[in-house]
Amino acid sequence: MSSVPADLRYAKSHEWVRTEADGTVTIGITDYAQNSLGDITYVQSPKVGAVLAAGAVFGVVESVKAASDLYAPVAGTVVAINPALDGAPETVNREPYGAGWMLRLKPSEPAAAGALLDAAAYGALLG
Repeated sequence: MSSVPADLRYAKSHEWVRTEADGTVTIGITDYAQNSLGDITYVQSPKVGAVLAAGAVFGVVESVKAASDLYAPVAGTVVAINPALDGAPETVNREPYGAGWMLRLKPSEPAAAGALLDAAAYGALLG
């Protein structure tokens, strides 16, 4: 069974969002997504300063099985990317909700993350 932390919000495309104390949001892929992909070998991230629309492709994650686009769950400006993933993309497999985060955004609409799926709704989506 995939892990679905209760304190996060989720996109139907299997990205998670955590709202930070400073108003930024941290984004990664869910345990279900990393498990479905298998061993992750590369993560392509956007540049800091990139402006993303909600639903827009922000990068690609490659694994031994497939390459998958990553979608921005909320609109905003990229304020940080996770530099650890360049040398250790497998961190996403080991800690999808922790050290395997992918980027931080300053959301253009602060309440947008609240409109995403909560843990119960995401769990229901997974079946």
